Amino acid sequence: MHFCRMNRLNFPDFKLLIKSKENKKIIFDFIRKKWLLLTPEEWVRQNIISYLIEIKKYPKTRLQIERSLTINGKLKRYDILTRDKDFNIDVLVECKSPTTKISKAAFDQIAQYNLALSSKYLMVSNGIKHYFCQMDYEKKMYVFIPELPNYKSKQK
Repeated sequence: MHFCRMNRLNFPDFKLLIKSKENKKIIFDFIRKKWLLLTPEEWVRQNIISYLIEIKKYPKTRLQIERSLTINGKLKRYDILTRDKDFNIDVLVECKSPTTKISKAAFDQIAQYNLALSSKYLMVSNGIKHYFCQMDYEKKMYVFIPELPNYKSKQK
């Protein structure tokens, strides 16, 4: 077991636990408390989890990772969801591989998920580029913002 860096992402250097198993790299997800195959998308997801906890100060207990939801009778799976102090859905995150360009399709995907979830904020990231939005439910649109607010600053 060791700490290691994969492809450089646009995040601080988080210490993530990585090891080899059967000639494949695996990474420890400390929210789900299990080892996962280290795919490019998982690398982004684990960095975003660290970003939310270490930089944005979300308590680990307020994060949900890769959970299922049903939309129009189809089973879907979101990447990351956070909850505020009242356990309302706060941030919905869509993770893409670093080689995937963030397109309108990624925003359509997260917007579709958000119809069922009603998050206050959205984040779409490939680890290199990050997009943050605040929902305006009165106008039925999202507004781009420079970054997510810190957990503590929203809890007043």
